[in-house]
Amino acid sequence: MVSVLEKAIELLGWAFFAFYFYQMAYIVVSLLRKPRVHKARKQHHFGVLISARNEEMVIGQLIRSIRQQNYPKELIDIFVVADNCTDQTAQVAREAGAVVYERFNTQKVGKGYALDELLHHIDRDYTLERCEGYFVFDADNVLDENYVAHMNDTFDDGYRAITSYRNSKNYDSNWISAGYALWFLREARYLNQARMTLGTSCFVSGTGFLVSTEIFRKNGGWKHHLLTEDIEFSTDTILSGEIIGYNKDAVLYDEQPTTFRDSWNQRLRWSKGFYQVFFRYGGRLVKKVAQGCFSAYDMLLTLAPGMLFSAVLLPLGLLLILVGLTGDVYTVREMQPLMNRVGMYLVQSYAMLMAMGALTVATEWKHIHCKNYKKILYLFTFPIFMYTYLPISVVALVRKIEWKPIRHNVVRNVQDIRMSN
Repeated sequence: MVSVLEKAIELLGWAFFAFYFYQMAYIVVSLLRKPRVHKARKQHHFGVLISARNEEMVIGQLIRSIRQQNYPKELIDIFVVADNCTDQTAQVAREAGAVVYERFNTQKVGKGYALDELLHHIDRDYTLERCEGYFVFDADNVLDENYVAHMNDTFDDGYRAITSYRNSKNYDSNWISAGYALWFLREARYLNQARMTLGTSCFVSGTGFLVSTEIFRKNGGWKHHLLTEDIEFSTDTILSGEIIGYNKDAVLYDEQPTTFRDSWNQRLRWSKGFYQVFFRYGGRLVKKVAQGCFSAYDMLLTLAPGMLFSAVLLPLGLLLILVGLTGDVYTVREMQPLMNRVGMYLVQSYAMLMAMGALTVATEWKHIHCKNYKKILYLFTFPIFMYTYLPISVVALVRKIEWKPIRHNVVRNVQDIRMSN
């Protein structure tokens, strides 16, 4: 049994290396090549979609950052759905200048349902075609002053779905918020930027993206209602043959959770959502891969529950070591190869995550808004943050998960964020 498990861990490591080696190529591409620069010939008319639940503290800051864009104000319409709110979110949004709809539905819960209802309200009162495309933001976001102008550049070049550079409002809060922020920075620089450069499809991640009205019209609104509606949208869009673009200069600041409880609940929902998308779309992705679609392969491996295998095999190896030694089943000498293999797995994975984090911090240094010593300190906690996904992946597989709101209270404008260095 010991030799079998040891061999299984070794084979798993080689399988991961083979399947995900292309992401090493992404790193090289991101370092050595830059995506093509887009320059718009036309300023397009955009709408903004914001789904907000009890966000009275932060939504005004987002709307102000939209209204302060270096872009014609008459070409940006702001629409908010106050979703099952019990506070003053709707009032604050109206006073800030948004068109607000209030929604009360405790049966269809989640951002996807709220966005769909908001789109139908817009279509009824104005028609969707009033705007050529719609941005999707979360209420806790704030935008760089040139965000819309940069996204317009890529939109004008023909992309019908575009994502942006996701930065953090509160990298400096603690190791949890820093863990999130570092992962999203790595995703922007070393995944989406490389995809854009190579001409393959990027992925939408949570917030800060633009979708053509044509896509919404074709889809009949927002039709993606799994727990990770962003990943479901990306998957469905890729399967339909679209290429999702990316603009590295369009910077959005997002608030990250700071308590482990909120982080656990949020990532539990994300993990469950990834499983949902995998089981619903996995077969179609495999067929698309067989047709030679690399974007489908990329998405399939993003969805593939590889973390689950790690979450099972590593604890199983540790458990076998513990039982074997305490139960007097194996001698220490007999257990030594397995103990060495598990220990090496821990060391190698920690070193790999550290290297990934260090490269991201080095290249994105000026975009990380916190004291320099924290940029270094949180490098060492980043692997620990990622390790916490192991139990989350297992629990998400067996537990029924429902959407739970996370309160946001970091009120910072772009100038405040930049001054936190």
